[in-house]
Amino acid sequence: MNWYLGNNWYLLLLLLLPLLGFIMFAYLKWKSKRKNIFAESRFQEQLFEKKSGFSKVLPVLYLIATFFLILSIVDVLSGSEEIQSKQKMNNVIFLLDVSNSMNAQDINPNRLDMAKNIMVQTMSKMKNDKVGIVVFAGEASSIMPLTTDYSAAETYIGGIETNVMKIQGTDFLNGMKVAAEKFKNVAKGSRKVVLLSDGEDNEGNEKAAIRLAKKEGISVVSVGIGTEEGAPIPEYVFGQLMGYKTDRNEQTVISKRQINALQNIAQETGGTYVDGNNLDNATSEIIDGLHKTSTSSESLVKSQNAIHYYQYFLAVSLFFFLFIFLVNPKREFNL
Repeated sequence: MNWYLGNNWYLLLLLLLPLLGFIMFAYLKWKSKRKNIFAESRFQEQLFEKKSGFSKVLPVLYLIATFFLILSIVDVLSGSEEIQSKQKMNNVIFLLDVSNSMNAQDINPNRLDMAKNIMVQTMSKMKNDKVGIVVFAGEASSIMPLTTDYSAAETYIGGIETNVMKIQGTDFLNGMKVAAEKFKNVAKGSRKVVLLSDGEDNEGNEKAAIRLAKKEGISVVSVGIGTEEGAPIPEYVFGQLMGYKTDRNEQTVISKRQINALQNIAQETGGTYVDGNNLDNATSEIIDGLHKTSTSSESLVKSQNAIHYYQYFLAVSLFFFLFIFLVNPKREFNL
């Protein structure tokens, strides 16, 4: 039986002991008072049966029997116990680039959908890790807190589109700031970020993002999605393709994957760079990258198969009650 904090309130049942002791004391006092009313003390020896030595220890035996009875009840009610186990686990934030360039279709069906598929398949291979989701472009926002509910995370991922960010661009620093904020209650040894992007750092904040990640103890596994040949950036209005992004000279903009920033972020933070153009390979490499720097942590796990000892406490309690019943000749609370 484990007296952990969650079931300590059951021990309030032990307050029954002083209550029972008070009742016994009050009863003795009342009985003595009634004897004195009935007859003077000099006649009481002739009028009343002489107390046996057993009657003096009877209250103590009652209290002991009740004490073990309460212990057996507490053990039964506790039902479960918390077991401290040591296991490797991470807190992983998927930092997803949702800039318009992620709509480019040089990867089938497009970069964003590939990134989302990688996230879902990666989570399907996780066991104890907590996951959260941050999306970023020119700004950043958290769309899901850290949780082990992977099915809920998959639902969130399904609804992500590039239009969720009003300010476009690709600012790694803003994304890292939001991730760091989500990690504020997490030990530094288990802070992991999976950064999924085509690597176009429009804001030039790569080095600032690295400094922040190193300061906050964040290890980054970066995933580069897209090809070096690139593809035009589709422009949609209400889900309808209206054309492709052009520059000031009305020339179609070709977006290409740029891996330098992604490789630098991973290398400087002790993480790994992963080629995200192959779903199965990318997923396996992300899992390997996360486990490479995993730290063992102590955690309390509530077990429903707790070891109980109530039968022993109950046996002791019944022994004392049976002893009282057999030895007490009047079969009553004889004091």
